[in-house]
Amino acid sequence: MTSSILGIIGGSGIYDLPGLQNVREERIKSPWGEPSAALRIGEIGGLPVVFLSRHDKGHRLSPSDINYRANIDVLKRAGVTDLISLSACGSFREDMPPGTFVMVDQFVDRTHLRQTSFFGKGCVAHVSMAHPVAPRLHIRLAEAAREEGIAFARAGTYVCIEGPQFSTYAESMTYKTLGYSVIGMTNLPEAKLAREAEICYATVAMVTDFDCWHPEHDAVTVQDIVKVLVDNAERAKALVTRFARDFPREHEACPIGSDRALDTALITAPEARDPELLKKLDAVAGRVLGL
Repeated sequence: MTSSILGIIGGSGIYDLPGLQNVREERIKSPWGEPSAALRIGEIGGLPVVFLSRHDKGHRLSPSDINYRANIDVLKRAGVTDLISLSACGSFREDMPPGTFVMVDQFVDRTHLRQTSFFGKGCVAHVSMAHPVAPRLHIRLAEAAREEGIAFARAGTYVCIEGPQFSTYAESMTYKTLGYSVIGMTNLPEAKLAREAEICYATVAMVTDFDCWHPEHDAVTVQDIVKVLVDNAERAKALVTRFARDFPREHEACPIGSDRALDTALITAPEARDPELLKKLDAVAGRVLGL
C-alpha cells in the first residue's frame, strides 16, 4: 500500500493553511519552470499535507500567469497522492448563493492561453477526462462539509474562463442557459494536468457572487466579493482540517483509475519518443516510462 499524502491548492483568499503542524518550506525545482510558490509541508492530525498557494502570497499571479504544469509537477515530486483545489467562483444558480461550497463533478474549458498538457511532440498521451473528479475525494469532501455545518452542493459543473476580466453579460447568460453551475478562472488546466500526473483530484468551488447575469450583481467587482471571500476562506480551513483528520492514512485506489490514468494513455512508439521530453516527464510519467 502507498501512504496518503494530501495536497491542498489554496486559491483566492487562501494563501496559507493554519492548523498545519511541523511546517517546513521547500522549493522544489521543476523542469517545467517556476511554480507559484514554495511548498509548505507539514501534517494535520498526523496526515502528511503539502500546501501550495496558487496565486502566491499577496495574490501576485493572475489566473493566466500561473504555471499550472510546474505546480502539478512539484506536487507530484513531493509525493502527493490526493489533491484538493480550493477556488473562489461565481454562481449561475439561485440555489447556490454566495457562501455555498460546490463539490464540483464536471468541468468545461473555455481557456485559450494555457499549456494544457505535459505531453506533446515527441511523446503523445491521451488520458480520459470523462469523469474529472476522483469520486472518493468528492464523497469525503461532502461528508466533511456536512460535519462542519457548511452549506454545500453535492454536484455542479465548473466552467473555466481565461480571465482576468469577469464575464460579459452575454457570456454569463450563455453559461447559465447551458446549465453550468459555477464559473472560475483557475481549475483548468489544473484538473487535466493532475489526471496526467496520476494524482486524484477534486475541487471545492466557493461561491463569492452570482456573476453578472443576476439582476442584483450586474457588475461584479473585487470590492463586492472580498468580504465573502474572507468568510469562505475561514470555512475552507475548517473543512480542510476536518477532511484531513478523517482521511485514510493509506492511499485508496481510485474507482475510476485517476491514479493509473497513464496505463493506456501513451500512444507514441518507444523508438519515436523524444529523450529531452522524457527527461521532463520523470516525475509525472516515470511509472509508465520506466524512468
